[in-house]
Amino acid sequence: MIIYNVTVNIDDSAHDEWLNWIRVHIPQVLATGKFIDARLTKVLVEEEMGGTTYSIQYKAHSREALDAYYAEDAERLRGDGAKRFADKMLAFRTELEVIDEYSVNFN
Repeated sequence: MIIYNVTVNIDDSAHDEWLNWIRVHIPQVLATGKFIDARLTKVLVEEEMGGTTYSIQYKAHSREALDAYYAEDAERLRGDGAKRFADKMLAFRTELEVIDEYSVNFN
């Protein structure tokens, strides 16, 4: 399984607007059919540059599905955020391959 991780630092002046926007944007990304689910998390580290940092993790159906997302959907979906938040948002993307998963049941 591949996790497509988008880490975003958003300036305080645009924070609330961005948070409302991302809550609409994530379902739009999921609507492409290339991902199983997504998780929005806040990074609990104080950034020297200021702002608030978030991580959005999308679980791709497969490597091929992620490649199809890049080819068919990414430019369009990324463009909206780039236009809206231009110099108020810094984003970088990473791909993670899940090697093993573990859980525990205390019942």
